[in-house]
Amino acid sequence: MAEHDEFRLSTRAWLNENCPTSMRSAMPDNERVEGGNKRRSDNPDSYLWLERMIEKGWTVPNWPKEYGGAGLDKEQYVILLQEMAAINARPPLIGMGVVMIGPTLLEYGNEEQKLRHLPKIARGETRWCQGYSEPGAGSDLAGLQTRAVDNGEFFTVNGQKIWTSGAHHADWMFALVRTDPDAPKHEGISFVLLSLEDPGVTVRPIPLLSGVSHFCETFLDNVQVPKTDLVHKLNKGWTVGKRLLQHERSGIHTLAAAASSKGKQDTGLSLVDAATAYAGIEDGKLADSELRAAVAKHRMDARAFALTQGRSVEESRGGTPGAATSMFKLYGAELNQRQAELQLQLRGTQGVGWRGDGHSKEELRLTRHWLNTKSFSIAGGSREIQKNIIAKRVLELPD
Repeated sequence: MAEHDEFRLSTRAWLNENCPTSMRSAMPDNERVEGGNKRRSDNPDSYLWLERMIEKGWTVPNWPKEYGGAGLDKEQYVILLQEMAAINARPPLIGMGVVMIGPTLLEYGNEEQKLRHLPKIARGETRWCQGYSEPGAGSDLAGLQTRAVDNGEFFTVNGQKIWTSGAHHADWMFALVRTDPDAPKHEGISFVLLSLEDPGVTVRPIPLLSGVSHFCETFLDNVQVPKTDLVHKLNKGWTVGKRLLQHERSGIHTLAAAASSKGKQDTGLSLVDAATAYAGIEDGKLADSELRAAVAKHRMDARAFALTQGRSVEESRGGTPGAATSMFKLYGAELNQRQAELQLQLRGTQGVGWRGDGHSKEELRLTRHWLNTKSFSIAGGSREIQKNIIAKRVLELPD
């Protein structure tokens, strides 16, 4: 116990000394650091903060030191998260590398794959995207048809992936491909890694309602994937793919939920600040009693959710997520959608601007963020899929 108390004090002192002031606020989209160099943060402090955290191994603090982490035990990891939250410090590095493929390679990758990819992820040198969904295989992911044909030392991959978030900014893709078309559909799938710089890869962004293209369609035409980039076993990729989805669902809304528990959105204004600026305060409280009740309920729900997530980390065994992550994904998405709706209600007509001098940059960002939250019910597995998983794997209800 004394050892962990000492770790808390030293961590608190280091964070207070080394975390730049601008990194102690909600993170707007244009300042996100997800690795690679194709899309950079507009804030130079983002990279100062990144470099300092890389030196500590705290971009991926619970990874082993040989792969770029700090080798923190569970208690130390929780302490670090608590101390960062106490000063509202941003994570220095986010994205699919640290949340999804990194933890999956730690479990299923061979030593060569770990040494080749994990340190680069930890240092923010590469950005990753996910090649799962296809035009004819969304909710029925196991129905995917992208083929990987054995050609000796490599696979030749042909097919199309869709909703590949961030593919236009990514360096690498992890993908599910069909390697045995005659096997039962869950058994003929393999998990591979492929460079988006390889010949035959074409990425096309898909415009969204918000005006921002997070999603892409990716075409794979005779792409050669070395067999050294096959993860785990041939035709056993479904096992790896499912585990990665559990990592995704445990982390996809962690940042947003943490911001939501503080009443903040990507725009940076808390619900209380927005209420003060836009909605009218009487006797120290919101004049509109219904809106006041809605804001209070959201803040209590978000705080309870954050505490539940923290307890889950503390109680977890083995460090691997299970089906319960679907509950976090489902409720985290709902919380953030409710938060965005409340931010708009507080602002009234100032919350639905699109362009022009009549709205501030913060207000225009909020409008786009509100529209983007509509995708939270689909991204990372639809709301209906999560409810099915919870019913079957958590509650163990009969089919």
